[in-house]
Amino acid sequence: MRHALELEIQPQPTDSSCGPTCLAAVYQYWNDPVELNDLIEEVGRLGSGGTMAVQLACHGLSRGYRAVINTYNLQLFDPTWFAATGTAESDLLAAKLRQQLVSKGQRTDLDQDRLRVSTQSYLRFLSLGGQVQMRPLDEQLIVQSLTQGIPLLCGLSATYLYQECRERSHAVDRHGISSTQDDIAGEPTGHFVVLHGYDHHSGQVFIADPLHPNPLAPTGKYAAPLSQVAASIHLGILTYDANLLALTPSGEATEATNTPRAAPRR
Repeated sequence: MRHALELEIQPQPTDSSCGPTCLAAVYQYWNDPVELNDLIEEVGRLGSGGTMAVQLACHGLSRGYRAVINTYNLQLFDPTWFAATGTAESDLLAAKLRQQLVSKGQRTDLDQDRLRVSTQSYLRFLSLGGQVQMRPLDEQLIVQSLTQGIPLLCGLSATYLYQECRERSHAVDRHGISSTQDDIAGEPTGHFVVLHGYDHHSGQVFIADPLHPNPLAPTGKYAAPLSQVAASIHLGILTYDANLLALTPSGEATEATNTPRAAPRR
């Protein structure tokens, strides 16, 4: 069985704008085009560069979309906050996140900027009606979304997905580049892509990647083994990524968001 959604993606204009570029592709898929430069400005960026999925989700919520984040980020969420079904009450999560920020807010061994911004962003996300889950990342989760016509915007480890060197950050140069490959002094890097298809027979996930060209293909559309993609998503924990974001227009949401189902697009 093969599920594929018709989704196109632009090249990201800088090496830290993959998130807004993926968000623009999802908006376009839902026939809701947004100018990419405007989107980059509206979403904003971390002090260290880049964005987080929850910031993209908040933009979607403010635009009238429904948003569900399936997270594997154990740096921010504890598995015991979620029921056996992978769901959690928003009030409980908000309270836990506030307590965690107080407890960890003075630790020098943590990335305080990401901890603070991600906590504040998730509190806003929950207050806007967003839902956070922690469901197993498997074929069923991906196929359930795709068969309902929902692409999945995901934050993952580019280092593992591409099987490339870690990277060392530096000031943005005139080409918009802010890092250099360095297998010794480098750090793992995060990235955003959109999952828009799956082939059950080959076990391959169809990916729309804003990095053009990229180490896996000369274009922004290619397939990769589910095992490699799943490992890349899980390893996104190193950069506070490790999540899947499903955005659906209000009134067209599906079973995945516990709301009426929309017609699939293929």
